[in-house]
Amino acid sequence: MTVDLRTRYLGLDLRSPIVASAAPHNGEPAIAARLERAGVGAIVLPSLFEEEIVAEELELNRSLEQGTEHFAEALDYFPTIDRFEGSAERYLDGLERVKKQAGVPIVASLNATTIGGWIRYARRIQDAGADALELNLYRVAADPRRAAADVEAADLDLIASVHAAISIPLAVKLSPFYSALAHFAAAAAKAGADGFVLFNRFYQPDIDIEALDVIPRIELSQPWEMRLPVRWIAILRPQLTAGTSLALSSGAASGTDVVKALMVGADVVMMTSALLRRGPEHVATVEAELRTWLTEYDYHSVGQLRGSASQATADDPAAFERANYLRTLRSWRTPTPSS
Repeated sequence: MTVDLRTRYLGLDLRSPIVASAAPHNGEPAIAARLERAGVGAIVLPSLFEEEIVAEELELNRSLEQGTEHFAEALDYFPTIDRFEGSAERYLDGLERVKKQAGVPIVASLNATTIGGWIRYARRIQDAGADALELNLYRVAADPRRAAADVEAADLDLIASVHAAISIPLAVKLSPFYSALAHFAAAAAKAGADGFVLFNRFYQPDIDIEALDVIPRIELSQPWEMRLPVRWIAILRPQLTAGTSLALSSGAASGTDVVKALMVGADVVMMTSALLRRGPEHVATVEAELRTWLTEYDYHSVGQLRGSASQATADDPAAFERANYLRTLRSWRTPTPSS
């Protein structure tokens, strides 16, 4: 039996629901080519960070102006700089190189801090040839003077501003920490989001007890982390307007994981950690597992499977909400002591 893996995400036709999400090396043409050969439906590039761009520009200005407070005439000795090859230029150049060789859609990712930065770089990314843009909303709401409504209103204004500035599809990568996530997602869709990626992983800092310092600590995702996005995709799928895309991110590593995501209503399943562990060619393994499962259970396409276990279609819709809490607690069985 022939199985049709084609899907649609952000209005783009993809040959597979397996998408390579924003890994650090996806912007390298050689890696992108390997991912494409392995069968991905699309490739998401790593994020362009506004803070990195600003830091480089400030350091350049500091270096150029060093000493001029004592010798103003020193300014005449500096050569004219026609083009500064900073983070933004390197990112855009990489995007153009990958897009030039790619036979699958290329989604750029942007993580900025100011409205002006979001709009400016969103337009430049579009001009460089990206097929879609993913806004990476990564923030810790740590200011006690800002209420949840203030934070959400600022994010909605941001989404609307970027949507108005570009014509390519717009996805928003959300965190799970909004106080009323279903309400926010519906409002974000009205503001211009064509789809959502669930969820952004927040990397938690660690403490070096010898140096008395805060240090970064990165850990690749594990399959159990899928449970949170699975739950929310199942809840959101019947609530959002038709045509709003949903992508599952965090934890997916096998064909079985892809099946679960499709069942609750995901349009695509994004992978990063599994590909970092096992290489781009792991995509082919996951696709083979997906095809085998679909064939065994007589599904002719991923579209036929999609949404078969969302909150709207599940035998027990409350399982995705509070009712499952008590059942989960009572499912624990104390291990039998070994003799």
